[in-house]
Amino acid sequence: MESYSDLIAERRAEIVERIDAALARAGRADEQVTLVAVSKTVGVDEVVAALGAGYRVFGENRPQELVRKLEGLAQMGDVPACRFDMIGNLQTNKINTVLGRVALIHSIGSAHLADAVSSRAERRIAEGSLAAPAHVLLEVNVSGEASKSGFAPDEVRACMPHLMELSGIHIDGLMTMAPRGDKDAARRTFSGLRELRDELRERWGLELPELSCGMSEDFEIALEEGSTIVRLGRVVFNPSFALQ
Repeated sequence: MESYSDLIAERRAEIVERIDAALARAGRADEQVTLVAVSKTVGVDEVVAALGAGYRVFGENRPQELVRKLEGLAQMGDVPACRFDMIGNLQTNKINTVLGRVALIHSIGSAHLADAVSSRAERRIAEGSLAAPAHVLLEVNVSGEASKSGFAPDEVRACMPHLMELSGIHIDGLMTMAPRGDKDAARRTFSGLRELRDELRERWGLELPELSCGMSEDFEIALEEGSTIVRLGRVVFNPSFALQ
């Protein structure tokens, strides 16, 4: 019987093959994509197994669980270096827990949260406990679903002058989530995010290199539409989850 480590290593090979094929279909074969293994529902042992399979970027949505994972890995000793991103809604009272511990915050969905992260980062930089502004993505509710959080596209357009002035954050790009169970709607959502990014680039002279979109059910569509970061959870950590 195969071990869990063997199973997720085999699954990673399948995922990478699917990623490569999607990039080839989009004419992006030479581009690099960041694969975030969403570890929010698994323990430290599963993260260690994923490290053994070759994953190096992980995503958490609860600051306390992020700290638990980091402390657990530190106690393990000889494990490969990796990074963690914050991918879920971030409460303002948890910002300091996240700053300095994650490489990228994917979920800046309001001007209020952007202001809060920036001000706390500025304070930490002044104190010497943070080396640089926080790297963030702006979460945009492209689909307009009431259940989704984030800026409306027009809000992003209106807020950009203010957001660009915040010295405690560095805006790396945009993030969105698509409606579940509708591949056509997913494609429209992802292409809409790319088009918004291109518009903001042209209007404000920003690079915005990152588009974080695509999860276990729709990552191939996202890659075809320009995603540079895919966030995969069940398809990574649950060997019985069927690749679509």
